[in-house]
Amino acid sequence: MSAVILTAEQYQDLVNRLEQVNKKLEEQSKPSHETFLDNQEFIQLMHISKRTAQTWRDEGKISFSQIGSKIYYKMKDVEVLLDKNYNKAFKNKR
Repeated sequence: MSAVILTAEQYQDLVNRLEQVNKKLEEQSKPSHETFLDNQEFIQLMHISKRTAQTWRDEGKISFSQIGSKIYYKMKDVEVLLDKNYNKAFKNKR
């Protein structure tokens, strides 16, 4: 086994480069909030019917984009919908 000797400056440069690579990897692994779901993916994700999805759009509960007859939802908007309807757990008293 051989040893490598680095100066403090070389070591710090190596650490900085590793941190930059790690930061880039973390950024790439984060789910993008600009991901779009089509209507079928949205229905499957939420376990709802097409009619429920239509009702939610009509009532303004979920934002969407429409191109021709295709409907798309931003994943960010799905998260907002779920956050708005989030109910904290409450303690059961016995």
